Amino acid sequence: MKQLASYSRLSYLLIFLPVSVVLRLTHASELWLFLSCCAAIIPLAELMGIATEDLAKRLGSQLGGLLNATFGNATELIIGFFALSAGQIDLVRASIIGSIIGNILLVLGVSILAGGMKHKMQYFTQDVAETHSINLILASISLAIPAVFATAFHHPLSSTSDAVEHLSIGVAILVLILYIASLIFSLKTHENLFRSGEEEEYEPPAMSKPAAICMLAAAALLISILSEWLVGSVDIAAHGMHVNPTFIGIIIVPIVGNAAEHSTAVMMAIKNKLDITLNIAIGSSTQVALFIAPVLVLAGAISHHQLTYLFGAPELTAVAAAVLIAGFIAGDGKTHWLEGAQLIAVYFIIGMAYYFLPK
Repeated sequence: MKQLASYSRLSYLLIFLPVSVVLRLTHASELWLFLSCCAAIIPLAELMGIATEDLAKRLGSQLGGLLNATFGNATELIIGFFALSAGQIDLVRASIIGSIIGNILLVLGVSILAGGMKHKMQYFTQDVAETHSINLILASISLAIPAVFATAFHHPLSSTSDAVEHLSIGVAILVLILYIASLIFSLKTHENLFRSGEEEEYEPPAMSKPAAICMLAAAALLISILSEWLVGSVDIAAHGMHVNPTFIGIIIVPIVGNAAEHSTAVMMAIKNKLDITLNIAIGSSTQVALFIAPVLVLAGAISHHQLTYLFGAPELTAVAAAVLIAGFIAGDGKTHWLEGAQLIAVYFIIGMAYYFLPK
């Protein structure tokens, strides 16, 4: 653990790994197990990101970019798989929506606010921001259309409807094709466009390739174990916290999975490197919508745990609001601290709405 901790800014949270094991073995309170698992996953997700980034440096820009695009949100994907296998379909849907709006509103908002406190006006490459915005709009369309049509023409609305399931599978396949196309665009045909902004200083790989692979595998394995425990304790934890389980999926799970990435986005904004911040925040939301969501839908179809694109009106409204405000901010190639505060305010409005859902 000491060797792993030396790479992590959040290494002190690794203490919750053995704590979680003890709580699990002693059959302690599910609420404390849930909270401990959440705390332990945060540094493990960071270690997975560090190992992925280190491997990416050794593979070159294109293969490295593909690796980052595949494993950038691996923690959410792992939690989603275990929630899906446990039949927690609503939790999976909520975590998908929560990751999308959390990255757009909370991560980008805090980053712009923090950067704006140091720099009066910050600038970013408008073409790259517009590309991200278009992908977000297409992603929101893919989330909304199946639900709208299912509500209108497959009443009563049911996730067990064959038509709705087939529609979801078809949308998932098309969205994955679109995601692959966006990777080809950003990593091959128009790679220079995405290098036009200020880039982070290059740092050589800190680990050997075998060490990075071992770290990635170890972190993924530990996250898988903790995710299974976390998912199993969600309902009781929600009762103990006096919140609806959907609140955990919308707010808590995305923050746990992305905490380390969030801190990187904020630091880049403080350094006045908004292009990198946008790539982390909006790029992560795009990856969740265009990669994580369709993969989970297809995994559900294969495992007979049907996950469809039947997102409810509140979830779709939240995504639409986030995408709309992100589009306005990305439209002029510049930003300031007030826009960051506005993004955070929208996130807290959505968060409060879910907090006060019936228990």
